[in-house]
Amino acid sequence: MLGGGKMKGGEAVGSGSGSISPLVSFVLGAAMATVCIVFVMSASPGRRLADISAWSNSNATAEDAPLLPLQEVTADSRSQLAAASNVTVAAPVPAPVQLQLAKSNFGVPSPPPASPYGDLEEVLQRAATKEKTVIMTQINAAWTKPGSLLDLFFESFRMGEGGVARLLDHLVIVTMDPAAYEGCQAVHRHCYFLRTTGVDYRSEKMFMSKDYLEMMWGRNKFQMTILELGYNFLFTDVDVMWFRDPFRHISMGADIAISSDVFIGDPYSLGNFPNGGFLFVRSSNKTIEFYRSWQQGRWRFFGKHEQDVFNLIKHEQVERLQLGVQFLDTTYISGFCQLSKDLNKICTLHANCCVGLGAKMHDLRGVLDVWRNYTAAPPEDRRAGKFHWKLPGICIH
Repeated sequence: MLGGGKMKGGEAVGSGSGSISPLVSFVLGAAMATVCIVFVMSASPGRRLADISAWSNSNATAEDAPLLPLQEVTADSRSQLAAASNVTVAAPVPAPVQLQLAKSNFGVPSPPPASPYGDLEEVLQRAATKEKTVIMTQINAAWTKPGSLLDLFFESFRMGEGGVARLLDHLVIVTMDPAAYEGCQAVHRHCYFLRTTGVDYRSEKMFMSKDYLEMMWGRNKFQMTILELGYNFLFTDVDVMWFRDPFRHISMGADIAISSDVFIGDPYSLGNFPNGGFLFVRSSNKTIEFYRSWQQGRWRFFGKHEQDVFNLIKHEQVERLQLGVQFLDTTYISGFCQLSKDLNKICTLHANCCVGLGAKMHDLRGVLDVWRNYTAAPPEDRRAGKFHWKLPGICIH
């Protein structure tokens, strides 16, 4: 029959029915699957490796595979793909870095770094005059007990004339031990605790003992620190009684003005004998350099205290640095060494040339008794010179 096909095993071969052979069907199916996979991979880069894994490991479709976080999928799948194909795969792009931004003060200035001197600069700033001048004294616990030298020191200011009491507003009391610092805070605004090592400063130090020398040289070094911080100072021992304002007797041209154990009449003669217990110094490069040389003199003239070393270096250093040094007239800035007997002129009186706290206390109490009577007397009696110190005392003569 025309158009009829031959039959083999009941199956038509080359028939016009459009049947496709199994081999062709398989090839077409595989091609279509490949096209679908490529399309999915192109459309969703983040999921393509997960879909491949799900499709190849089970009969489930890609849509049935669980979705994982993007970074987990990428990392795991890249590792698997690299292991399977032995192909080097580029590392994933790192996640954005979380920058730890410093907290902003929003215009508020940061606190200044801590001072190596503790609260010294704060104390100086509070006490200083507008010219950056402070008055300083130095005490230990033995001198702060009730009825001791510090009480007499304050009493002299209160009984003084010409508004001398107002100068207490500019007084910094440097304390050498915790008990002295506590005692100072109970009676005064401007107290500073100078922390030291190696010496117990609580008790009285006998003149020229090892501890006494350490204390005197430590005081000298601390004075240099005040100058380096830019402050002028008038240092006064606590056994100096203040009756009138001594600043009016300090020359404006003096770099250093120092009291005298013995005054020979010329305030600018280096032949005068100095006493470091009452000392004014202006802050400058010259005076700081002088103090450095003074400190070095401790070792050049080992075993001597700072007052003796001042006397030994004054000629060479005044010439080298062109310093103006004034020695204060004992008529006004007086002491037991060379006593002023004119109560109408005296400004301060120092218990120098006197050894021992008991002796100083005895004679200074007598001095204050006389001064109290003097200030209470009528002006004509005072001008007449009817008042004199009680002589002799233990030290005063």
